[in-house]
Amino acid sequence: MRIRQLCRAAGRRQDRGPSGLSLLPWLLMGMGALSHLLGGEAPNPWIGGLGLLAFNSVYIAIVFRAFDPRSRETPLTWGLLIALGALTFGLTLGYGREWLLLFPLLGLGVGAVVRRGRLLPVITFPLVLAVGAVTFWRDGWNSIGIVYGTFISIMVTAAILALDETVRQLRATREELARAAVEKERLRFSRDLHDLLGHTLSVIVVKSEVVRRLAPRDLDAALAQVADIESVGRQALTEIREAVTGYREGSLATELDRARDALSSAGIEPVVRRSGPLLEPQTEALLSWVVRESATNAVRHSGASRCEIDLSGSAGRVRLTVTDDGRGPANGTPGSGLRGLRERVAAAGGTLDSGPAPRGGFRVTAELPVETPGEHEGEPTE
Repeated sequence: MRIRQLCRAAGRRQDRGPSGLSLLPWLLMGMGALSHLLGGEAPNPWIGGLGLLAFNSVYIAIVFRAFDPRSRETPLTWGLLIALGALTFGLTLGYGREWLLLFPLLGLGVGAVVRRGRLLPVITFPLVLAVGAVTFWRDGWNSIGIVYGTFISIMVTAAILALDETVRQLRATREELARAAVEKERLRFSRDLHDLLGHTLSVIVVKSEVVRRLAPRDLDAALAQVADIESVGRQALTEIREAVTGYREGSLATELDRARDALSSAGIEPVVRRSGPLLEPQTEALLSWVVRESATNAVRHSGASRCEIDLSGSAGRVRLTVTDDGRGPANGTPGSGLRGLRERVAAAGGTLDSGPAPRGGFRVTAELPVETPGEHEGEPTE
């Protein structure tokens, strides 16, 4: 347990990435200027000392603000960067050679704040030209490395920090996508489980009621219903296992047969009509869920005596309509099953509507775009 906690802590530290502390050791480049002051070689040492103190203070403030996304591009940060530039040029112009190493430090501050975008070259190249002019005036060609170091400090700092920022954004995006995938899978499983168990338990309840009525007068018929209950239970176990692993693809023909059987067992006359093109497996699976949920609702809630299931389609769209002559949902509002199906159908580019039928009863209508490998052969069945 302790090792796991240490690993997590190390991972969190690694995720933090660079901070303002990582740019503080570069202040040692200013030791030449400090040595120049302490050696008594600099004119007006008090002015130089105060200037060096101000430079270090502004530099520290800039690098810490540069690693805070909320303050990096604020006017205060840009004001501090301008102040750092003014201090750097003032001190190097006034004190000369030993102070020229302040220019690469200025470059670190510029790279940390600007990092990317069109503003980076707009600031970098004029700044490097100005640094070149000052170093050539104060120390000739001997300090050409200062110009190169200033340019490199800007570009390398900007590149590394921009890359680190991009990696952080990609990592956050990956984590968000992972969370979205988990939520999507959780929603899929909850929908599948609701539809599977709702239908299966409704069929079991209906057939159990039939067994109770038949047992006193027709034992053989009651035993046949018990066998059906066992078969439904076994099939439900298989479907639940497949739903858990995400491999379940419903067969529409099988689902229509099950709906017909469940409706008949509940004393509801089933009428099933099917025509139109053959459907892709994904479309059949989605329509199977609609048939299952609609038939389950008719058995459980409608009190209907007749239920019609009509599947038809053209070359580009398929339409499924389930209509019963019952009373529909108790409060007139579709349940969570139909709401979940509406979301699934919408995700596939289709629509699902439910509500009172024009001639009374309740109707569920689903329409989906389809790719048609061929035409469905067969006459409408009742």
